[in-house]
Amino acid sequence: MTLSYDPAVVDDFLAHHWRHRPVDATFMGDKGHDAALPPAAPDTLAQEIAAIDDLLARLEPTDEPDELGDRLDRRMMIAELRMQRLSAQTRPRLHNPAWYSGEAAFSIISLLLPQSMPIRHAALIARLGGISDFLAAAAARLQDVAAPQGWVKRAQKEAIAMAGFLRTDIKLHEEFADDWAEPARRAADAFEAFGAAIEGRPDADPASGEAYLTQLMAGIHGLTMSPREAVDMAEAAYKRMGEEMAEMTRAIDPTRTADQILAGLAEIHPADAEAVFDSYMDWDVQAVARGAALVTPAQEYDLDYRWMAPCFRKISQPLYFLFYRSPPALNPGVGSVYWVTPPGEDQAAFLRANNTAMVKTIHSVHHGSVGHHTQNTRARAAASRLARLAGTDCALGLAFLGAGTLIEGWACYVEDLLMEAPGFYTPEEILLLKQFERRNAASVLVDIKLHLGDWSLEDAMAFYREAGFAAARVQGEVVRNSMLPGSRLMYWLGVEGIKALRGRWKSDTLSFHDSLLSYGHMPLAWIAEEMERAGQLNP
Repeated sequence: MTLSYDPAVVDDFLAHHWRHRPVDATFMGDKGHDAALPPAAPDTLAQEIAAIDDLLARLEPTDEPDELGDRLDRRMMIAELRMQRLSAQTRPRLHNPAWYSGEAAFSIISLLLPQSMPIRHAALIARLGGISDFLAAAAARLQDVAAPQGWVKRAQKEAIAMAGFLRTDIKLHEEFADDWAEPARRAADAFEAFGAAIEGRPDADPASGEAYLTQLMAGIHGLTMSPREAVDMAEAAYKRMGEEMAEMTRAIDPTRTADQILAGLAEIHPADAEAVFDSYMDWDVQAVARGAALVTPAQEYDLDYRWMAPCFRKISQPLYFLFYRSPPALNPGVGSVYWVTPPGEDQAAFLRANNTAMVKTIHSVHHGSVGHHTQNTRARAAASRLARLAGTDCALGLAFLGAGTLIEGWACYVEDLLMEAPGFYTPEEILLLKQFERRNAASVLVDIKLHLGDWSLEDAMAFYREAGFAAARVQGEVVRNSMLPGSRLMYWLGVEGIKALRGRWKSDTLSFHDSLLSYGHMPLAWIAEEMERAGQLNP
């Protein structure tokens, strides 16, 4: 027997999600949980699983709704709840030291960002005051729990950085008030005590295992391929793209290697820091203008490039502190802020890091202009309520991972899309984009092989170095991969999925891209099914 779907269950689903993840609520723009920290009591997981089962019992027997938004909402809730239950039973976040450090850190930072202005002082003080109990309970819970050493080190690094922020740099915030000082000092003490308490935890294997990864890829991402089939695809693509890079290199300059040509891009940059700052905005404007025939840019919602605020400059390095963060969908205001990191003592290093190719491809196209900025703006008008929220950047990543094939797939795809605007990129920059694409295929291999147990952490780091990842980035990237299975495969597989859909689209290029983004933050595979249902695709 089936039941009619009740759209009001979305409210209950969000209430459940926010009860266990109040920092997510703040990032989404819901202010009702701003004073809370996540529950982490001994019975929290049991209560959470019981609530999941109750929601699934109301959702799984229902008919598939006729309305697009309801249909996608129902599908995402069932997929997320099933995955949350599996995670709670086999891979609980409450056993990860870095989950505690991240949630505690961003419970504060989320309230200090420009998107949360004006500051909710009472909520901020309440969270500062609650961190001591939260982290003390965390330390007690973790006392007998084995954890991968990379996770422990990450948690300790974040705890030390956050303690320093709370003792000093928080006072640089433009709305700092004297009554923040004492609770911030106590919270700093708690971060330091937590970092010391988790020293010496027994090591553990971070691999999720094949069954977990299979459910994640099928249920959350909607992928029809198995993990090992995805490995075969990525291995073939990684080899092919290496050959393509060699051919492109010979065409550009047969006397130099690809590495030499790409290294040369670092020397092409504006003359000084102010000119670098201006270049962010200039390339954003150019990308919007040159890409307007390919995708309708979001010009009705502002993107404000700013030098990073002084209070965040130190803390931004050790934390998952994004220079562009998705706006809070429930309270987006009139625009969002894009941080530009100012130069330090080494001006030459700053100029090389902000070379023209990187500003153009990563900052102004991938994140700004027609990239995440346009995609996030369009998502807020989606028919599905959850599609407006799923791509929210939270303490460790996306609120609902299933949206990743569309979100990161789009941002990587749109880098290449601008190659269709004649003259936008130089041949050397197009070689750089090919390297990006090859590295994303490499990330699929690390993501899957690490969690299948085929590769150790050391194997994964060695492969990333071979694939051209910056040496300073490799260890942190592998630790992140180990914590979040299925979160790196979505980039390259998302791009491949968008290319395949475009090849089947019945109408013009502009309408394809605008239609794709109109579905909001949903798994790309489900969007493909909806396009098929609407008769918009060729067989």
